[in-house]
Amino acid sequence: MRLRHLLICSAAVAVAFFVAVPSFAQADARTARFGVWDNSTNPNNVMTYEAYEGGGSKLTVSNPSDHSKDWSYVTMFDGKFRPVTGQPGSETAVEIINPKSIRIYNKRDGVVYQVVINTLSDDNNSIHNEYIRMDKDGKITGVTHVDYIRRKK
Repeated sequence: MRLRHLLICSAAVAVAFFVAVPSFAQADARTARFGVWDNSTNPNNVMTYEAYEGGGSKLTVSNPSDHSKDWSYVTMFDGKFRPVTGQPGSETAVEIINPKSIRIYNKRDGVVYQVVINTLSDDNNSIHNEYIRMDKDGKITGVTHVDYIRRKK
């Protein structure tokens, strides 16, 4: 009887642990990018991630040479489109793929024109963005890659 009780309790603890893991993974994906990131090839492209409301994030892309070109958006990582400040007619939606990767949908004038796969390195000090551009019918027209390096504090 005791062995059966022990096995049932152990199974319940194991199930609780495995069910909880995705929420921990999402917390990491939501916060691991906080900070300033420099484009590895273009000094006029800087990303800044910061906390936004409960569990969200704000991304600001700035141009240190011309701040009139700065833009930003907020996300709750729920896949809902939200407006992009500084880019009229643009919206962005973000969802978590796994603890290291997020998928970003960029829409302009109601049409998704780009999907970005944003992947954080194992050491959390670089981001690799894969930009997938599409035409209005969703056909891929080009793919480019950019790496960002976490700025040291």
